[in-house]
Amino acid sequence: MKLQSVNPATGGLIAEYERHTEVDIEAAILAADKAFRAGRSDTPTRRADLLTKTAGILETRKEELAGLMTREMGKPITQARAEIEKCALVCRYYADNGEAFLADEMIESGKGRSFVRHLPLGPILAVMPWNYPFWQVFRFAAPNLMAGNTALLKHASNVTGCALAIEDVFREAGYPAGSFTTLKAGSDQVAGVLKDPRVRGATLTGSEKAGSALAGTAGGQVKKTVLELGGSDAFIVMPSADIGAAVDAGLASRLKNNGQSCIAAKRFFLHADIHDDFRERFLTGLSETVIGDPMDDATGLGPLVSRDACEMLHNQVSRTVSLGGRRIGAGQSLPETGAFFEPAILEDIPAASPAATEELFGPVAIFYPVRSLTEAIDHANDHRYGLGSSVWTTDESETEIAINRIEAGSTYINQMVSSDPKLPFGGVKKSGYGRELSMDGIREFTNRKTVAIK
Repeated sequence: MKLQSVNPATGGLIAEYERHTEVDIEAAILAADKAFRAGRSDTPTRRADLLTKTAGILETRKEELAGLMTREMGKPITQARAEIEKCALVCRYYADNGEAFLADEMIESGKGRSFVRHLPLGPILAVMPWNYPFWQVFRFAAPNLMAGNTALLKHASNVTGCALAIEDVFREAGYPAGSFTTLKAGSDQVAGVLKDPRVRGATLTGSEKAGSALAGTAGGQVKKTVLELGGSDAFIVMPSADIGAAVDAGLASRLKNNGQSCIAAKRFFLHADIHDDFRERFLTGLSETVIGDPMDDATGLGPLVSRDACEMLHNQVSRTVSLGGRRIGAGQSLPETGAFFEPAILEDIPAASPAATEELFGPVAIFYPVRSLTEAIDHANDHRYGLGSSVWTTDESETEIAINRIEAGSTYINQMVSSDPKLPFGGVKKSGYGRELSMDGIREFTNRKTVAIK
């Protein structure tokens, strides 16, 4: 069965791609292994130069690549341009800092000169999602190529054009054949790739189900994995907060990428003293959001990635309402064609409803009134996911309580959660394990070898 790319704004077929055969995949793994072995002696300067060239190509081709991204998965074009810019940023970040991150760590041990050296492992498989089709790949590829690993990408089938464009960018930058290879493969072919002894580890960003399956296969092969899975991030607002700033950030976080972000604010815990004011302002913001053609610079909210995604979100909202929840729509009219979904708020959430227990991947905000920070944190932690969290307060004691008690991979105070090359990124509980970005990200797939010389 061919891989298909469909424009979610129009429903029109963009392209079809033949899947790689087992022979093709074997050739790709062989090339990745050869490139790894040939490049082990490359200097940090050589690797940094290639990443810097990659950043320049991304910047030069920004309009082309952003347009491709928007056509394949519906991201507003302004956000697509920003995504390409962020990919260039992460390349430059590791070009500038990678050598220092991988420098020998000297340790006094009484065993002569002793230290830890960070050495590459080999070809690493990356299984990546459609929602940030360039950024998710580059935040994996930049640190791993700088570390001396090679990369095999199994991207989401609906963004195969983006996957091939990424491979082309690395080729244009001068990376040797096999350094970065896109596998036009289905999910049923992932296990076979991971079981190959030349593939030394895997990283996945995606669903809890996909991550669990990958980790199970890797565990059977005793291979390292890093997983970034689902999220249902808490957004807590206390009375001392700047409500206007909190509303603006909440809207931006919930609607970014058409509501399809793992670290979006999804569950809003609003202190009773400010709940009604926040809700009124939030609804006004939803109603003023421009919905339409994602290729138009004025558009703030484009389509979901597919009709299936719309149907899934509709079912989650409908089941929540049928159990006693209340939906408050923004009153927006939607384009007649395309996978568009009206933004809304859900309130009076039943404990066993989809809104309470699942991840809503679209422009729907879940509101809970609370009477204390403790109550908000208890509710926030009562979920299987623990990716990010955002807390709005000017009370220093509340800040410390939130930092220490919220079960999440990150807590941002008075700002929305975001990923930044300088900061480690990842989750806890069912949101996954391991860290990307920063020093942590470049060291995840290295052999931290202990050396002692007498």
